[in-house]
Order: sequence, then structure tokens, then C-alpha cells
Amino acid sequence: MVDYIGVADMQRLVRRIGVASFIERLASEIEADFRRWSLFEKSARLASHSDIGVIELMPTSDGQLYSFKYVNGHPKNTERGLLTVTAFGVLADVATGYPLLLSELTLTTALRTAAMSALAARWLALAGSRTMALIGNGAQSEFQALAFHRMLGIRELRLYDVDATATDKLAHNLAAQPELADLTVLRCASIADAVRGADIVTTVTADKRNAVILTPDMIEPGMHLNAVGGDCPGKTELHRDVLLRPDARVVVEYEPQSRIEGEIQQLPASFPVVEFAQVLRGEATARMSPRDVTIFDSVGFALEDYSALRFLHELLHDGSEAPNRIDLIPTLADPKDLFGGLLGSAGRTTLRRVA
Repeated sequence: MVDYIGVADMQRLVRRIGVASFIERLASEIEADFRRWSLFEKSARLASHSDIGVIELMPTSDGQLYSFKYVNGHPKNTERGLLTVTAFGVLADVATGYPLLLSELTLTTALRTAAMSALAARWLALAGSRTMALIGNGAQSEFQALAFHRMLGIRELRLYDVDATATDKLAHNLAAQPELADLTVLRCASIADAVRGADIVTTVTADKRNAVILTPDMIEPGMHLNAVGGDCPGKTELHRDVLLRPDARVVVEYEPQSRIEGEIQQLPASFPVVEFAQVLRGEATARMSPRDVTIFDSVGFALEDYSALRFLHELLHDGSEAPNRIDLIPTLADPKDLFGGLLGSAGRTTLRRVA
């Protein structure tokens, strides 16, 4: 039997812990695993692209546990009443190859993306940052708002989306969260209005194209840019000249993957970047000056999903409740009798030796 977390199970876990607390605890798990960066197998994700979306597999292992995530990204899905991103994942024991956990990751991906964003900002943004512009108010936006409020102390949130109903949805959901009572939420008429004077700018848009959400004239010294939305070849959110600013410092999760799918796909392979693990481990410094513009070119990496699956598996076994389990793997009295297991007769057949 294999532990299983479905959507209802995930909802129950998050309600028990609280969304913001869950994100903060998950961020701690992600940070701990990034500090073990050298132990992990790393590869760019395997992607199958079409004109309307992408389906990807994201595997990694630290030699003890193995995980993978299946995830899609289809920006036009909302026109059909479907989610833009869906996902599920597996955590397995390397010693036996047996899966330990099969879990939904659609909700979890939103939580871990927000956790990663806020974790990176803790290390890259200026201390005392209190104002954030949130460009793109779709499915990821509430999670980002809660994460930055909880983990960085953001107290003013400026919203903009080309779809006003998405902003309405976001503002309504944020107003319903008691812990955000001290958060001032402002609707802005344009991207430029939203980012003016902001300490942190988060872009989380979904179009599968080379969009230009932020232009050089919008960027102010000391800003931290959290570019979340760009996550496949041919999709970007930042004008390339933002990346080329002399005071810009670009941080990525895993450079080979970001070269393919991140904002830096617009730039030559020689363009210098720093991996987040290097910053955490004291091997590199992202911000040299309070006037530097730090850019977290985030595309999501398999290690973050490994951390999420490991965290979920631990939550299932913390004694709070009995985990759900499914019969994904046969249990046989004789592990060599798979045929008998198929027919339901494994372990019951007696063979007589012929003299």
C-alpha cells in the first residue's frame, strides 16, 4: 500500500495548519534541501511542447529518496473552464524503488512556488521591504500575497491585471483572510502605476509568448524583481534590457534549465548568473549594494517539488490522523509469483514434486 494525498486530503492538511503557516514551513524545508544542493541529481526538466501549452516531467534524487512531478502549463485552459496548471507527483525509496507517496501537486505547486518566491526574496530583497506590486492576479496570486506578507512583512500590495475580474477575485479573497487585516491592498490602473516606488515587484502572468511586462523605465534602484511567470521556451516577462542593467544581479534556481525556460533565454550563454544555492551556502553574493536591482528568474525546479513531497509525507505520519493509502503496488506472499498475484491466487498454489 502507498500513501495517497488527493485534493480533499490536501485541503484538509492546509486547513489544519493554515495557508500562510504551511507556506512558511514549506519554505524552511526547501531552504534545508537547497543547502544540500551538491547531493541532488540535477537535470533540466523533460518537456513536451505544443502550440498551446507544455507537459513536463521534473525528476530528482538525493540518493535516499527519489521524486518526480508531472505538470502541465496551458494558458488558454481557463477559456474552457479548466486550470492553467495541473500536477501530481511521486516520492519513492531509492533503496527498494518502491513509491512511498502519490500526491496531488496542483494545489501544492502553488504553495511551493509562493514559498520559493518569498524564500528567495528573504535573501535578495532589501531588508525592510514593505511594498510589493503584484502583476498578474490569477491562480498563483493569493499564495504569493500570503507568502510575502508572512515571510517578509509586506504591508502594501499593489495589484494589476489586464483582466479586471481577476483583480476583483484576488482582492475579495485577500479581504476574507483575517491575518491580512494589516495589509493595504490597492488596485492600480497600469503596470507602471503599480510598480512605481515598490520595493518588490512580482510578475506572475501566464501567456505563452515573449511578453514585456516590465520595461527598463519602470525599474528603480534597490528593487527586487520576482519573475515567476516565465517558465518555458518562448515565454518571458521582462524586457531584456532590464536584465542587462549594470546594477542588475540575476539569480536562478538551476542554470541549465533557466537558460532554456527563464528570462535569461533572451541573453547569450555567457551572460553571468548566480544559482540560489550558491547564495544560501555563502559561495556567492547577489546584492553588492543597496542600489542593486536583484532579479529572481524563477522557473521552478525539481528540488522544490522533492521538498514539498517529503514535507507532505512527513505530515502524513506526524500522528495527527491516519493517512489514506492505495493499492498501487501488489503485495505478494511469493514476490516471484506475479502471475498468481494477477489472478488472485498468489501464495495459494501448491506444487507437487514428481519423483
